[in-house]
Amino acid sequence: MASAHNNNVFRLILFMIILEGVLFQSCKISYSFSGASISPQVKTLSVQYFQNRAALVQPGLSQSLTDALSDKCKAQTRLSLVNGNGDVNFEGEITDYSTRPLTVAADSRAAMNRFTISVKVKFTNTVEPQYSYEKTFTRYEDYDSRLNLSDVEKGLSDKIIELLVEDIFNAAFVNW
Repeated sequence: MASAHNNNVFRLILFMIILEGVLFQSCKISYSFSGASISPQVKTLSVQYFQNRAALVQPGLSQSLTDALSDKCKAQTRLSLVNGNGDVNFEGEITDYSTRPLTVAADSRAAMNRFTISVKVKFTNTVEPQYSYEKTFTRYEDYDSRLNLSDVEKGLSDKIIELLVEDIFNAAFVNW
């Protein structure tokens, strides 16, 4: 009698495991360790060249931003990077690249300066249009005003680009 009962419990557990597998296999969203949630129907990605339309144009900034966003997407998703337009597409422009005094010291000189970069981004998701967006991302870093911008510009730009790319990527793919 105990053997028949054990067989029924085993069959019930096996049935539940199979049922769970069938039900969860039909889910539409895939997850990755990066926190990105991308529909399995999205296969391709494109990143258009980000033009620098800021009043102060820094040579190489457009390419650095475009490459950093492409690299982040390749590293953090399973999507294939394509020319033209992919299932998801990033495009935009750099709208601000500036530095300004932030705080004033007792002698009326600026003690700190703020270096700012802003990027207007249009993200299009053709598979799930509700995740498309168009918005401006802004990041800044403060630096000691006794330093020349040219001495700290490369390091600050690299750090800001990294933060901007993280924001742009998260807005596109981390749909909590």
